[in-house]
Amino acid sequence: MAHFVLDSYALLAFFRNEEGGEKVEQLLNEAAADKHELYITCVNAGEVYYMSCLKDGVNKAELVWKAMCQFPIHIIDADLEFTLATAKLKAKYSVSYADAFAAALTIKEKATLITGDEFEALKNESGFKIKYL
Repeated sequence: MAHFVLDSYALLAFFRNEEGGEKVEQLLNEAAADKHELYITCVNAGEVYYMSCLKDGVNKAELVWKAMCQFPIHIIDADLEFTLATAKLKAKYSVSYADAFAAALTIKEKATLITGDEFEALKNESGFKIKYL
C-alpha cells in the first residue's frame, strides 16, 4: 500500500479549489477506499488552519479544521525524537520549519510528499520522495 504525506500547500489547494486541488481530492477518495495511507503532521495541520484563518476568516478556518479531522488522514504528533529529526533537516536544508516537518514525516513513513511548495534543496536526501501538484 502506498503512503503519501500531504503538506499544507496540498490541503489548501483542495479547500480553495486551486490548481492541484482535484489531485488531492482524488487521493482523499482513494484513501477512504483503503487504496493508500495519507499522513500530515500536527504542525502542518496547524499551518492549514492559520493560513485559512488569515486568508478566509475564522469561520472558514473552523470548517476546514473540522473537515480535516474527518478526512482519512493520519495526523501525526511531533514528539521529541521526531522534532529532533525535523530540526536536523532544517539545519541542513533551506526549507521552512513547517516544510521540514513534512519532509521528515515523508522520510520516516517511507512515503511520497504531495505538495506544490519548493523542496529542491532536499532532492538528494536519502529516502525523500516528492510529487508536485
